[in-house]
Amino acid sequence: MKKSMFSFIIMLSFILIQGQNLTATDQRYDKTNHNNDEIWTPGYMVENFKRVGGTEISPDGKWIAFTVSEAMIKGEESRYLTHIYLVKSDGSRKLQLTRGNESASNPQWSPDGKYLSFISARGNDGNQIWMINPEAGESWQVTQAEGSIRNYKWSNNGGHIAFTMIDPPSEEQQYRLKNRKDANVEGKDLNYSHVYVFKADPQNHEPANIQRLTKGDFHVGSFDWSPDDKTIVFDHQPRPEHEYWPETSISKVPADSGKVEKLIDLGGSDSSPVYSPCGKYLAFTTDNGNPRWPVYEFLKIKNLENGSLTRLGKTHDDEPRNIKWSPDGDKIFYMELNKTSIDLFAMPVEGKDAQYRQITKGPGQFTGFSLSADASKLAAIHQNFDQAPDIIVSDLKSFNPVRLTNINEGYEQTEIAEAKVIKYESTDGKLIEATLIYPLDYEKGEKYPVLLHVHGGPTGVFRETYVASPGIYPLQKFAAEGYFVLRPNFRGSGGYGKDFRFANISDWGFGDLEDMKAGLDKLIEQGKVDPDQQAIMGWSYGGYMSSFAITQTHRFQTSMVGAGVTNLISMTGTSDIPSFLPDYFESEYWDNYELYQKHSAIFNVENINTPTLILHPEEDIRVPPSQGYELYVALKRLGVETKMVTYPRQPHGIREPKLIIDAAERQIKWLKKYLNNKE
Repeated sequence: MKKSMFSFIIMLSFILIQGQNLTATDQRYDKTNHNNDEIWTPGYMVENFKRVGGTEISPDGKWIAFTVSEAMIKGEESRYLTHIYLVKSDGSRKLQLTRGNESASNPQWSPDGKYLSFISARGNDGNQIWMINPEAGESWQVTQAEGSIRNYKWSNNGGHIAFTMIDPPSEEQQYRLKNRKDANVEGKDLNYSHVYVFKADPQNHEPANIQRLTKGDFHVGSFDWSPDDKTIVFDHQPRPEHEYWPETSISKVPADSGKVEKLIDLGGSDSSPVYSPCGKYLAFTTDNGNPRWPVYEFLKIKNLENGSLTRLGKTHDDEPRNIKWSPDGDKIFYMELNKTSIDLFAMPVEGKDAQYRQITKGPGQFTGFSLSADASKLAAIHQNFDQAPDIIVSDLKSFNPVRLTNINEGYEQTEIAEAKVIKYESTDGKLIEATLIYPLDYEKGEKYPVLLHVHGGPTGVFRETYVASPGIYPLQKFAAEGYFVLRPNFRGSGGYGKDFRFANISDWGFGDLEDMKAGLDKLIEQGKVDPDQQAIMGWSYGGYMSSFAITQTHRFQTSMVGAGVTNLISMTGTSDIPSFLPDYFESEYWDNYELYQKHSAIFNVENINTPTLILHPEEDIRVPPSQGYELYVALKRLGVETKMVTYPRQPHGIREPKLIIDAAERQIKWLKKYLNNKE
């Protein structure tokens, strides 16, 4: 399936990634030992903080469905439990809709607004579609598909539901697995995602009769119903792996079965097809045959009657996502990174010279957008530095958000650390934005330690998010320990347009590092930061920079490397996205060894004398654990103080709350020892 929103490549994510297992012989070095190295602060607020999921406003705009996830960490449990809640758009009522020990997610209203469907694995091996009458009654299971349902969507008239599902193992595959004849040949026995459909009859509680619409060697991503519900359009790539998103095309299939017909193939990534209300046009995002990992995409429309293509106006960040037509068909709504925020925009369908309109405005960031059927009301999730994520509603034409919930009331009992967006010039004059978190006990004129926090991606971006949210990097806790936290959006970051996002091509670790150092120097110049108390930390690309920076400078007293790329050559040969680094460095490593070596920590490791903590998930196929081990072994042999901790069952990001607590507390303990010697 094509890359997810905002170029998450190598950026910290919490999606499920199927990874490789490490054998017992791989469990070596100085790793987590809960018998003699226990460092828990029970809960560390993780179990008290509730995560708020995307909104789904009812067709008439009167109700908003959303999800709330809570950490379950008592006893043997270490997971998040998600349930669906409802709030009236006038704020008069709030209620929890689903309950139980199994999660429920992805709520969708039926077109008439009478029923709410959702996804759950209750009593099943995988996710199935369930339905409930929000006014009364218990939910019931609608599908009994052989596999686990991924995405689904109601037809426009509410008569059917289409969904995608990964092919379940074939009988031959099951036989081979059962009889231990399950050797894997690379590129063979792939399981693809395909489109299925069934009749939606809320009055009938019997399992739905499911019909398969597509099959073959292609992997379906997003899809949409035609206005007359006779056709389903979908994007697809040739293989399931993330590596194949640059070959995404768009096809259609009759909703009652028939031949698949390709509609759009411009030679690169063409995705997210959406029918216009009249059915005459198809909107989609495209790179116009020039796929690049930093991503440069725009909106196009295809006239389905004469085949003509029209490019729409330039968007702010050149990477629009989650597109939706307005009911009158004269504009397209989309969301996009906007510096330190995420906002909703509207693009007229007049052509390339059209100018977009920014709909959501103000401090903080907006996510999880949904619109009423007539697009008069907007629901979203809003948060800022000192307000936790909550549900807001507004009229679309005149944006004036009203906060409807207080999901985390009472969570933070102390003062929230001060945070602000700052701007400064890098060494070459490039303007850089950063978010800066102040020490909780900050007094003007005093100098404090500073943590340089580097985001992932490298096309990630630090946004105006709630400072007290718990996580691997607990900002409020760092502030309480007396640290500044500088979080720069260096060149290569998203949110600032295509040119800025492409500005670190073939230049990892140099120009972007200068952007970061310039921010630190600015704080030192202002008298806020002690130049002898600086640390660097980050996950994924942030881990890359945390390992590479200490080969280039000795200004940091310590480094904490999270799931970091340390060897660009071996990373290319072992990651699930082998084209990623050759794209960024504009050559294969065998054609330019010196370039790859120049930008790899492991080939400059002799310059390191910085105490380094290495954290790495064991099931990571994006940045394999070997990347962490290479750095750990080298530092041990060089006599540099180091510790490596690996996290079982975790993909590129840490998902289990107990392990999130562990990673956060280990870093706090490491900082106390090596940054300001509080221990």
